[in-house]
Amino acid sequence: MKVFSTMLLLVLLLDAMAGPAYAQDQPSATSTAMATQQPSRAQQLMGATAPKLAELTDDVLYADIWERPQLSKRDRSLITVTALIVLNRPDQLRSHLALARQNGVTEEELIEAITHMAFYSGWPSAVSAVAVAKEVFKK
Repeated sequence: MKVFSTMLLLVLLLDAMAGPAYAQDQPSATSTAMATQQPSRAQQLMGATAPKLAELTDDVLYADIWERPQLSKRDRSLITVTALIVLNRPDQLRSHLALARQNGVTEEELIEAITHMAFYSGWPSAVSAVAVAKEVFKK
């Protein structure tokens, strides 16, 4: 299950990267935005170490994938939180639980997703997710 989920996420990222926005001679939206505003969260967290990964995070993941109209941001948040529970990724789960709340997912719904996923992704992943959720919900 974990391998399939990881592969699916990778395929989606590669599919998004295949579009015309990735011609090498075009300036990225990130580099253009960086000249006029504060660095993004991705730039702050990893830009100095992995600038291309930060750029892909900004330009593909958030500027393209998260903005596609086929799913609401609320639905994308719930899907992302679920994937992070399954993959047991507490660092990313922390920020995506907070984002999910901003996107209209309630704390009750998030806890229900964690409980539901305990039976599909394993008890330890769910217990870890509850600990992260408890921390995020206090803020």
